[in-house]
Amino acid sequence: MAEAAAPAKKKMPRYLQVADELREAIIDGRYADGRQFPTETALCSQYNVSRFTVREALKRLQSEGLVERKRGSGTVVQPAAARGGALHQPLSNVGELLQYARGSEVTYSPQDIGPLPREIADQIEEDTAGTWRRFIGTRRQNPSSPPIAVTDAYFHEKLGDAVDRLDLGAGTLFSQIEKLTGTSIGRVTQDIQAIAADAGTAKALEINRDQPVLRIIRCYLDPKGGVYEISVSHHPGDRFAYSMHIDLDS
Repeated sequence: MAEAAAPAKKKMPRYLQVADELREAIIDGRYADGRQFPTETALCSQYNVSRFTVREALKRLQSEGLVERKRGSGTVVQPAAARGGALHQPLSNVGELLQYARGSEVTYSPQDIGPLPREIADQIEEDTAGTWRRFIGTRRQNPSSPPIAVTDAYFHEKLGDAVDRLDLGAGTLFSQIEKLTGTSIGRVTQDIQAIAADAGTAKALEINRDQPVLRIIRCYLDPKGGVYEISVSHHPGDRFAYSMHIDLDS
């Protein structure tokens, strides 16, 4: 008996592809706050899609708080203040992590080398044994704006001297590691929890000690399931919000 063929990978719906491209354009600043968005007709022509597809894409962006649609007035990019004054980070795939990085600025500085701190290792299900190199960075939307995150990034010894070649002021570190080592991302896990800021975190974020912050522990795993990078980010609640979307399988 012939072996059954593996099911084909389901293709992303076209409206989601259009929404992804428009979201990236907004986050990159190609459509400034309050600026009129292209008309539905223009978007249909630009992406060679139907009006239904464009409307579904715009509905997605509206649900994420990125645009506002008014009958008779068209579509405009929502000012940051109208989105609660916070940076809204979309997250449904690794590509959107890159969008977040492009919409802000960060420079890392090298810190210590040693085992992963116990308070972080205890939060991670995977094996974290070995030596880790730590970097710390403060992320802002522009040099004069208050911090939206302070991040500790840890790199496992298995990455070798590639960590020495990281450009700490350009691009995401995980994407640089991919290029330098050929290590591809097999999976990304996240643990998100609201905690009180300790003294060091409060100082870096320019907030009061014990003020609530959102802590995000993100693990990057290779295709074999080994953890090679871990980031621990703290975000002030009034400056950052996740805007997640979940698609149901049909």
